[in-house]
Amino acid sequence: MQIDTQPTRATARPAPERLPAGGAVIIATLLVSAFVVILNETAMNVAISTLVADPVLDIDERAAQWLTTAFLLTMAIVIPITGWLMARFTTRTLFVAAMTAFVVGTVLAGVAPSFPLLLLGRVVQASGTAVVFPLLMTTVMQLVPPARRGAFMGTISLVMSVAPALGPTLSGTILQFASWRWIFLGVAPLALVMLVVGARSLKRGTAKHPPHLDVVSIPLAGLGFGGLVYGLSLIGAADLPAWQLPTALGVGVVSLALFILRQRRLQRTDDALLDLRTFRHPLFTAAVVVMGLAMAAMFGTLIMLPLILQDSMGLEPVQVGLITLPGALLTGLLGPVVGRLYDRFGPRPLVIPGALVILTALVLYTQLHISTPWYVVLAMQVTLSLGFAFTFPPLFTVSLGALPKHLYGHGSAVLSTVQQVAGAAGTAAFVTIMATRQAQLVAEGVASGEALLEGARIAFMGAAALWTVGVVATLWLRKPADVVPDEREHVEQAGAAA
Repeated sequence: MQIDTQPTRATARPAPERLPAGGAVIIATLLVSAFVVILNETAMNVAISTLVADPVLDIDERAAQWLTTAFLLTMAIVIPITGWLMARFTTRTLFVAAMTAFVVGTVLAGVAPSFPLLLLGRVVQASGTAVVFPLLMTTVMQLVPPARRGAFMGTISLVMSVAPALGPTLSGTILQFASWRWIFLGVAPLALVMLVVGARSLKRGTAKHPPHLDVVSIPLAGLGFGGLVYGLSLIGAADLPAWQLPTALGVGVVSLALFILRQRRLQRTDDALLDLRTFRHPLFTAAVVVMGLAMAAMFGTLIMLPLILQDSMGLEPVQVGLITLPGALLTGLLGPVVGRLYDRFGPRPLVIPGALVILTALVLYTQLHISTPWYVVLAMQVTLSLGFAFTFPPLFTVSLGALPKHLYGHGSAVLSTVQQVAGAAGTAAFVTIMATRQAQLVAEGVASGEALLEGARIAFMGAAALWTVGVVATLWLRKPADVVPDEREHVEQAGAAA
């Protein structure tokens, strides 16, 4: 992908730590846009009961849950192809298309007279959201000098942490005073403003060496990643046909295997939809492993904690939001600080202590009881968030910094895909372990709330045991070189020498 900025004027003294002309405006535009689209991603989490009660929609809870499931499925299908899109189209073209899709989907969802149109609006929303975040990460890697990448990636982690946490809080506030439609209609004007600003500030340009589009890879990616995420989302669900879960997971696994084989063949001619040569770089692979485990732990905890607080400890939804919000805000606010520390000291002094703090918090969660005071749970959540705050910015920077420039787009797509799949896997694992143990204890006569809490404790034990792999993997992390050689140049040089 070519970044559409004007080159800086030549000066007598080089300034390797300065952004190119117009770079700050581009990054700021993408950051705010990413915040807007991610804010709406979690907006439906607290609106399920309100939607079920709306006579116009006439749906049950399972149908309402599809507003979140369809959003995640669309993300899982679109994100893997963003690497190809960024190589084929310019930054401006992709940004305008993504934000236009988000605005159209948001307005459609806000005015939808029926549930099918509301669901369609969420799908269109997600197709735009899926492009914005990988586009932001790739642009930062291409515009920001290596010495300052940590600080900028820390700012990205602020967006990634604060926006999902504010989404449910903002939606809950809107639902107290207005219709659920304002969850969408209130965001649409801000998204439209960012679309106009981006269309005016991003420069026109042309993409160089557009890759060939392999029509076979697209359905394989959709069935592979979409089937896997959908299958994982079904784990633990009640009243499902016996064939549905194994079919979804089977289609996902088989399609994903065929997709990988297809990409390995196509990447020989640089025509892969998702270039898997990113995994030839050990630093990238190690960072992705830690990132996947961290995302599974984070999403699993986020889905489990509200259940514990409401069903076992009897807290109200507003109280749950107030307990989970400080940790998310802490993660976001510390992001830029941790990023600057990365630029100065590298990843290991940050990631290794952060990983140990996460492990400590997961172990503390295994000690929860019905009588545990709410402020103790708040302290546990803040501790967990502190660990993530010191982990995510260095992981983003190390992973993409370990790649040559031509793989930035594909690396961003891989990272975003891993986040989606790992999040779904973490949620499925936590819910399955909790629900299985709860059902066993309820059958033995244990109260439902206590049984749920016992199941949650076992889930946290499993998460802590698995996270030890992430702790060990952090020992392989180090700061990548400022310039990573392009392996294609070595192949060409070897061929010329032969």
